[in-house]
Amino acid sequence: LQWSSPAEAIERFKSQEIWFPPPQFYEFCRLCNFPSLGHLDKFSSARALEGCERWMPVMLAASDGYIQLLPGDELYPEEPDYTGEKKIILSTDKKVEDLMKEGITFHRIVIKNIHNLAVYVNIPAKYKHMNPLMINCDSSDYNSKL
Repeated sequence: LQWSSPAEAIERFKSQEIWFPPPQFYEFCRLCNFPSLGHLDKFSSARALEGCERWMPVMLAASDGYIQLLPGDELYPEEPDYTGEKKIILSTDKKVEDLMKEGITFHRIVIKNIHNLAVYVNIPAKYKHMNPLMINCDSSDYNSKL
């Protein structure tokens, strides 16, 4: 075990010293908004009664990677499979780069490989939550539409 700040954990992830799955990468990116545990505590106490939203990422398989679509993304289905029983995986012959260039409304995690993730969000967070910082583990730049 090692105690790390969210930014330090992401740097160790980028350098392939450690690994964590995409949902945890997303949460580390959200935690990067807070400079200290005190700031996080103050934020969480202030928004505690606002409510929350049930999420289920939907996987979109592209020709050269994957995108985990999250609620609010333009490609997120109207009726996601919340239980996982249907095992729905969307697919396309397009490349991730093309999907990003064509898109306008993003709430997604782009997965090129297990150590190459990127978070893209340009929608307002619901229930006074905090959006993650958009962090990219490679040199691709899909920010031109954001």
